[in-house]
Amino acid sequence: MQGASRRTAVLRREAVLATVPVAVAALLAGAGTASASTIGAAGAGDPYFPLSGNGGYHVSHYDLTLRYDTSSRHLDGKAVLTARATEKLTRFDLDLSGLKVTRVTVDGRTARFSRSGQELVVTPARALEKGREFRVTVAYNGTPKQVTDPDGSADGWIRTDDGAFVAGEPQGAMTWFPANSHPKDKSSYDFTITVPEGRTAVANGILLGQHTSGGRTTFRWRQTEPMAAYLATATVGKFKVQQYTTRDGIKVYNAVDPREASGSAAVLKKLPSVLEWESKLFGPYPFRSAGSIVDHAPSVGYALETQGRPIYDSAPDLSTLVHENAHQWFGDSVSLTAWKDIWLNEGFATYAEWLYSEQHGGDSAQKTFDALYAKPASNELWAYPPGDPGSGANIFGTPVYARGAMALHELRKAVGDAVFFRILRDWASQHRYGHGTTEEFVKLAEKESGKDLGSLFQTWVYKKGKP
Repeated sequence: MQGASRRTAVLRREAVLATVPVAVAALLAGAGTASASTIGAAGAGDPYFPLSGNGGYHVSHYDLTLRYDTSSRHLDGKAVLTARATEKLTRFDLDLSGLKVTRVTVDGRTARFSRSGQELVVTPARALEKGREFRVTVAYNGTPKQVTDPDGSADGWIRTDDGAFVAGEPQGAMTWFPANSHPKDKSSYDFTITVPEGRTAVANGILLGQHTSGGRTTFRWRQTEPMAAYLATATVGKFKVQQYTTRDGIKVYNAVDPREASGSAAVLKKLPSVLEWESKLFGPYPFRSAGSIVDHAPSVGYALETQGRPIYDSAPDLSTLVHENAHQWFGDSVSLTAWKDIWLNEGFATYAEWLYSEQHGGDSAQKTFDALYAKPASNELWAYPPGDPGSGANIFGTPVYARGAMALHELRKAVGDAVFFRILRDWASQHRYGHGTTEEFVKLAEKESGKDLGSLFQTWVYKKGKP
């Protein structure tokens, strides 16, 4: 993410719900007569976002059917989740904020449900045995409302003057569909989105088709590679669309608000060369689709690496384009196991900016590093360590981005370019479509280099203050 782009990123998140203690959340969601051993946990166990995600099952696929009216701001939705129980379940939760649920079924049988804050609590007619695949269907409607994160930024379904800017990091997915909303749970997706004629609905993956009838246009999208819920989008607006295929066979779909067209044209033209450059450094591009959603959303203040098609609140600059697309490897394909490890996303994407500058006639990575290191100990850069930001309010702050990138530069100097770039490629390859932790990255770096790097990572990733 970036805040002017994920520098834009140096803005962002977590809602007040995330301040509810885990034990309290469990009691709220678990009140009832069923044995605790058969109730899926109300959260995935993340200390920064205790109510995000859910326990007891894994979602393999979401089939989302949405109908959005841009005048009334009303959303009608049906979500079909294909999941597998990881323990016996007499009850389980889904994350859903606001919106009215009208019916829930499990394997075609009507299920009882209740609401508790952001939790949709589902009680199937029959217990689900461990290992069983099941299908949950949720019908819902209402006016989607964004959530506000602790740093003050908007998250989720964000209204625009012609539709909606939909970006869900870290917890906004629940504002528009019921989900197991934590990066640990990744799934494939199908989207069927109907909007007024003249509007375009852009989601993730490949556009399967669109048709117009009765004053409305329906768009069908398919994301086959695993994706965390926060990376899903269903952005709606008046867009100029460009489609083409790169020489590497990647299908590109760009959707640009006409008000941002002139400002973004030159940068978007560089997308194929940026992807080619990043592929040489990090390994093959991980998805079938690429592209950009350039909206006109001046109140948002950030860009996000929505999978396969980053979304920008305005015309991006080249550094932002490089940053968000580097996330396709680091953050999207290789996802977090816990939000405290966010530097594995943001530090890596920021360092990609430094490398691009270095290899395209700009400042060297060392010069960028030196300029940052010159900042006094009182500067916000040293406020907290990137490997342990302390709370959800800090995960998009300067230390995570800039000091995270500095840690990678120190690693590069310690092991040499050949080993360093091999580490990046192997990290992306070995964890492709999966997850990673800082501890796993350190082990890989030590294995590849044959060096004890514990002190380096302790100093640059975990130590408080200026090293």
